[in-house]
Amino acid sequence: MKTILSALVLTITILSACAQEKSMPLYPKGIPNSKKAPTAYVEKTNNGSWITMVTEPTLTPYLPEKGKANGAAIVVCPGGGYSGLASDHEGRAVAKAFADIGVTAFVLKYRLPSDDIMADKSIGPLQDAQMAIYTVRKNAAQWGVNPSKIGIIGFSAGGHLASTEGTHFDKPLIEDKENISVRPDFMMLIYPVISFGEYAHVGSRENLIGKTPSAAQVDLYSNEKQVTANTPPTFLIHAEDDNVVPVQNSLLFYDALLKNKVKAEMHLFQEGGHGFGMNNPKNKGKWFEWAASWLDENGFLSGK
Repeated sequence: MKTILSALVLTITILSACAQEKSMPLYPKGIPNSKKAPTAYVEKTNNGSWITMVTEPTLTPYLPEKGKANGAAIVVCPGGGYSGLASDHEGRAVAKAFADIGVTAFVLKYRLPSDDIMADKSIGPLQDAQMAIYTVRKNAAQWGVNPSKIGIIGFSAGGHLASTEGTHFDKPLIEDKENISVRPDFMMLIYPVISFGEYAHVGSRENLIGKTPSAAQVDLYSNEKQVTANTPPTFLIHAEDDNVVPVQNSLLFYDALLKNKVKAEMHLFQEGGHGFGMNNPKNKGKWFEWAASWLDENGFLSGK
């Protein structure tokens, strides 16, 4: 029995390893908007789950089992207030869940805004999100992905990044000689930072645009003000008792989507707080199951 169990564990380990490909540099030919980092500015990882001081952004694919892929893909943006990346429960765990339902997932390790490594820190994360969508779409055939079924999901400040990518795609900040669209085909925003106004998460705002931003900058990155009829269909999750990122962030964005007749679905937990990742400990409902149903209802999971 022990031998059989050991063989089973080994098989599961091998399958898990095969499901994740090696991380790849996001910019093989040089990182835009970057400057030489100070000697002390070195990427740090705490127990493999909290990453800070990212200087070299990467994309890590998580592939569905053979025969299970449905052609959809998603870029995963962990949160962390634009000061770090919660790369485990808002990154790897999420990517694996998508791969399990046939969606090819890519965890984005994006640069965190810093004057130490960027000429303009306010656009650095967005450049990385745009490059991630660009990369997946450009190499769609290689990964068995339908180029018209590529979405983005973000948590907390990663939700701000995802919603920025979904509302600022018409002004690419990366080199795009092939004119490949950086517009996501759908967005999934989980307890997202959206507004930099009254309901802002102050830490995220200050990290991205500084302590004394202009009114124009505040409006530019208040993404509820950037929604148009061409904003991608959006799925939102938030807890009403979130005391870190107020639920009004999702409410404002949802209202803007409705006004612009963009397909949208929002679920609000009565309790749950902030940062619960895949599972809200205060509720038996599984938002990922609702998200999968929403993707299916909108035709993103229906074959290649």
